[in-house]
Amino acid sequence: MIGAIVMILAVIWIYQSAVKANTPNLMMWVGIAGAVFLASQVLLIDVNVYLLEAFRGSEGGKDYERDLASVGDRKNEGGFQGAGGVLLSMFLELMPPLVGLVIVGLIRLKFIINQPFALQILFSGLTDIFSSTAKEAFDTMKSSVVKSDKKPSDSEKSE
Repeated sequence: MIGAIVMILAVIWIYQSAVKANTPNLMMWVGIAGAVFLASQVLLIDVNVYLLEAFRGSEGGKDYERDLASVGDRKNEGGFQGAGGVLLSMFLELMPPLVGLVIVGLIRLKFIINQPFALQILFSGLTDIFSSTAKEAFDTMKSSVVKSDKKPSDSEKSE
């Protein structure tokens, strides 16, 4: 779920950056970014499962199920309680979408806006997504409040 939300934001980020940079083949780059994000997500989730197998596989026992398919099924078992388990679970849950976002940022930096590598430039434009969305939401709320505050005149009441 977290990865899907981050993927949608990353694709919007790529689209806005490509529009601002007048990049040819706009939708091709958006599709490439989405596919790379999804591929990195799948690969890193598999890596997480193998890491958890390394942590838990040595324990074995009758309650251990090797066929569990996701990180979420495995992280709540056995030794993953406590502060260390919570931090490990959070890391393994958030690492794939964040690494995918960095990879998409590198694609954006190198191929879409054609800039040299710098951390300031790598994540530039992300704030535009949130600020433009917040501005549009505020403008919509402001216009609806103005409409509801307007009282109908006598001529409008008679019609």
